[in-house]
Amino acid sequence: MIDLTAAREDADLLAEPRLVVESGVAARVAAIAGPVLQGMGYRLVRIRVTGEAGCTVQIMAERPDGSMQIEDCEAVSRALSPVLDVADPIDRAYRLEISSPGIDRPLVRRSDFERFRTHLVKIEMAVAHEGRKRFRGTIDAVQGDCVRLHRDDTPAGEDADVLLRMEDIADARLVLTDELIAESMRRGKAAERELKRNLGLEPPMPAYAKKQADKTAPKRKKPAPKATKQHRLAAERARRGETDPERGD
Repeated sequence: MIDLTAAREDADLLAEPRLVVESGVAARVAAIAGPVLQGMGYRLVRIRVTGEAGCTVQIMAERPDGSMQIEDCEAVSRALSPVLDVADPIDRAYRLEISSPGIDRPLVRRSDFERFRTHLVKIEMAVAHEGRKRFRGTIDAVQGDCVRLHRDDTPAGEDADVLLRMEDIADARLVLTDELIAESMRRGKAAERELKRNLGLEPPMPAYAKKQADKTAPKRKKPAPKATKQHRLAAERARRGETDPERGD
């Protein structure tokens, strides 16, 4: 059965625009890759064009729930390669690399900042805020078109809370912490369970649960004991109306 509420939420997340975008060659690639990814049910996260191995085009993508498996990367690569070959946004040979955003991922949409509230993040501004471009702290809340950050590097005498316009952010990335790793593992397990439910598969029953299920299962009836020779003789006498001399009948 299809969950209509979840389907609508996924559609809204797929259509949500990015607030942190690329420029130059990466922007040309993004303009081509974005619609293809959205049509496949994925969201474009970030595109980087580097000089690694001559030229590498790295495309980060994810499902609306933030998951991205190896099979997803392979599917995206097969779909995007011919489209990019035809559009030819780069004037030299390049290597295409499809990847997940990773645990210490970039935050590029409003929903990203909302999803990772309370986690530690590093932010670099394209437009300076109060004469400062680099900030580090915990995401406290999303207010309108701004993110409220509780800084962990505040000098004495300065307010630790700062309100930054998301559209003025050049780069925002989660900082790898134990809490972030633990939440990533929980999200991964939840996504795996959801996938199995959608496919009609169930995880194997734990040993203790199987043992308990065996206890509560209806017991099989034991087969009736086999009749002995004495029982058969007594039954035959009773059929003929004779008495049993040993019992004194």
